[in-house]
Amino acid sequence: MRILLLEDDDAIGMGLKYSLEKENYEVILARSKKESLEVWQNGRFDLCILDINLPDGNGYDVCKYIKESEDVPVIFLTASDAEVNVVMGLEMGADDYVCKPFRINELMARIRTVLRRHDRSSPSSAPDSEGIIKIDNLRIHVSEARVGIVDEQTGAEEKVELTALEYRLLLTFCNNRGNVMSRTQLLEDMWDVDGNFVNDNTLTVYIKRLRDKIERDPADPKIIRTVRGLGYIVDKG
Repeated sequence: MRILLLEDDDAIGMGLKYSLEKENYEVILARSKKESLEVWQNGRFDLCILDINLPDGNGYDVCKYIKESEDVPVIFLTASDAEVNVVMGLEMGADDYVCKPFRINELMARIRTVLRRHDRSSPSSAPDSEGIIKIDNLRIHVSEARVGIVDEQTGAEEKVELTALEYRLLLTFCNNRGNVMSRTQLLEDMWDVDGNFVNDNTLTVYIKRLRDKIERDPADPKIIRTVRGLGYIVDKG
């Protein structure tokens, strides 16, 4: 498993490289935007971990370049925890976002989760030729991290405002369409902007908020359905 690690701080970069290699990952460390693009062009990687603030640019540009050429999972590292930056990272195609300082065990857990999400992604959850996942009247514009609801009478699409965690939860359901997701499985994929894992009660709140925003009738949900005693499912359609 090869990882491209982009980090301009030598202490953080070398420490993280050492920790990842102890977990049997092969790690190539780059310290600038220019170096990371050269490394990317000369090798194949299973995961990219990208710092945001760089001496010659930013990690957003590197992520965009990588995602345009190959659908490799990307995790951002940054000192900024503002939700607007989280959303910006997701809009660039990132799969997750870790704020410094972080606990190494937390990062390892996120790496495993991101890789697991990519492994279990199915054709049914893939975007169409226009980069859109369609579920009922819901439209998820993956490349823009934008969600909309289509009006059945006019055909117009109204934008749905989701938080970063709500959007991540929705993508988790989409990546597992046709499969029942237990609450335990969902909790493994969920953490808030501050990097704290979401607890069971908070998950209930987020599912309710998400249904309130995307369902025609949140009291009788048709997109995210409850499977009593097991969890939740989004049908393949």
